[in-house]
Amino acid sequence: MLIPIHRLILQFNYHHPGERVNCSPGLKIFWPMKKLIVVLWVCSFATAFAQNHAINQQKLANIRQAEQSVVVLNNSGGYLPVKNMEGLKVANVHAGFDFAPVFDSIANKYSTVTSFNTDGITGTEAFNALHDKLKLYNLIVFTISGHTRFTPAFLAFVNDVAALHQVVFVLAGDGKNLTRLDKIQAPAIYYPNNTSEGASIAAQVIFGGVGATAKLAAGYSPGFKQGSGYTTTKIRLGYSVPEAVAVNSDRLAGIDSLIKAGIAAHAAPSVVVLLAKDGQVIFQKAYGKHTYDGTEVTQPDDIFDMASVTKVTATTPAIMRLYDQKAINIDSPISKYIALVRDAPDKRDVKIKEALLHEAGFTPYIKFYEQLKPTDMSRDSSAAYPTKVADGYYLRANYFNEVMWPVTLKSEGHTRGKFVYSDISMYMMKEVVEEVTHTKLNDFVNAEFYRPLGLQATGFLPRNRFDKIRIVPTTENDNWFRNMLVQGYVNDPGSAMAGGVEGHAGLFANANDLAIFYQMLLNQGVYGGKTYFNPGTVKTFTSRQSKVSHRGYGYDRRADKREPGDYCSEQAFGHSGYTGTYVWVDPQYNLVYIFLSNKTYPDDGKTFGVSKINLRPKVLDMYYKAIVDGRAVVEKK
Repeated sequence: MLIPIHRLILQFNYHHPGERVNCSPGLKIFWPMKKLIVVLWVCSFATAFAQNHAINQQKLANIRQAEQSVVVLNNSGGYLPVKNMEGLKVANVHAGFDFAPVFDSIANKYSTVTSFNTDGITGTEAFNALHDKLKLYNLIVFTISGHTRFTPAFLAFVNDVAALHQVVFVLAGDGKNLTRLDKIQAPAIYYPNNTSEGASIAAQVIFGGVGATAKLAAGYSPGFKQGSGYTTTKIRLGYSVPEAVAVNSDRLAGIDSLIKAGIAAHAAPSVVVLLAKDGQVIFQKAYGKHTYDGTEVTQPDDIFDMASVTKVTATTPAIMRLYDQKAINIDSPISKYIALVRDAPDKRDVKIKEALLHEAGFTPYIKFYEQLKPTDMSRDSSAAYPTKVADGYYLRANYFNEVMWPVTLKSEGHTRGKFVYSDISMYMMKEVVEEVTHTKLNDFVNAEFYRPLGLQATGFLPRNRFDKIRIVPTTENDNWFRNMLVQGYVNDPGSAMAGGVEGHAGLFANANDLAIFYQMLLNQGVYGGKTYFNPGTVKTFTSRQSKVSHRGYGYDRRADKREPGDYCSEQAFGHSGYTGTYVWVDPQYNLVYIFLSNKTYPDDGKTFGVSKINLRPKVLDMYYKAIVDGRAVVEKK
């Protein structure tokens, strides 16, 4: 995870040596000042690997060497790779470990990590203080090297922590310190070459981004004999260079110039692109700033408003889960689950699958804000005005039930059986999910998907969980009804007025989280050793199901060769979002594509559709060409 240099320098200037500082979201570091240079250096490592084929070929050789030499020990219980991410609280304790920032950066892609450093700690009292700081963590990772000194105080500290916590040891370099761990029955990872690539691979082995097969080349103690070593499997996304999956980095270099041109043309001020192939994230990079004239530089883990990507990352998966459980029948009418729909003549017999295909005849969009009266709004929060739609802007209680929902049910529809893209379909699906599960949509998807997957940023109502500096603004002046900056509140007026949680919009996420979620779908519903959907369910919902359009159930698919390009396969699926978001999965090429932007900034009523640079499909097409052209070169050779 990137550590923003401009933020980091300020933080280190105002903290005493040894004081813990929040250097990046999710990653807390307990560093002495002398580590500053190393921490700054890791920024380039964590953002994206070099877009240079020659450099990455050497990098790949180092990665392969690290993969082939990493040994997993003491894993008879099968703890590694970590299976259960829900509720996981990780602390990395570094003791003379040379590449701690690299290790932390990679580990933080899997789970929220707090990092501590024992440099300068010598006495028992100081170790006891550190021991007590670890009390709230349920996984402690000790990283040590061949030159780490196991003083009596340090060894006692390690033994104390191991007796009370789940512990994993990572040892780099000379294996002699393995003898110090001989009597501690905890998983250990050893690799002989003390390199940045080794640190990255070790972190990935812990969480299953890389599998381990190597054995100890030499014996060190009765517990660590020559030939020792457990085989572990890859169960999650890994992080590597494009060359690791036969993609030439030079073929991706044009992405930079394309996006920079788009930003200059005001297509969007802030962009994040993530590319994954064959279960490896091979490109993740941030461009621009949160605003055109601002100072907040975009970071790879920034959080964006998903807009309609909510439909396929929250609402449709919730329907899929209920379909899997046979709790709903998509051939049943919506009115089977929502009683008030029975009183709407043009809606009472509309089936769930018709809504998912956007063939229900619902009106595309309702301008609910046109119904607002001055008495519906307040600048202050109270029991009478509890629904927060922006900073200093509250809507009266029960507005959705008393105004929005009746308007929805009475809205006219005359296009049933034809493809007419409609947000109303997903308003309906949210109500179905909540009626069947007796749980709010946001709570349901969080419990069923986001927490178990280890997603760190994905969810509704992000301002309840994150500082707004992490969230990219969508409009400088919402000219629909709020007339103010919208940052951390859903851009869509209807979702905002419904309280920020709706079936068509309201979800926020970052690129890494989305890559995990869509890799799970690419894996036919399996990720991290856990099954989220039956393979048949994924195929049913993502395949073409319409006789009048290209759509699947909820998911968009390729409409024609113009978008997203000539190389897109018939198996591909995904969705776009009004704010400038895009997710795409292509099983034929085993790829995941995430594009996040705030193209609605500064004024979505004026800028939407103005730029002639349609970045989202253009970058995807460039990615396809890099893969397909690269295949042709390999086959020719």
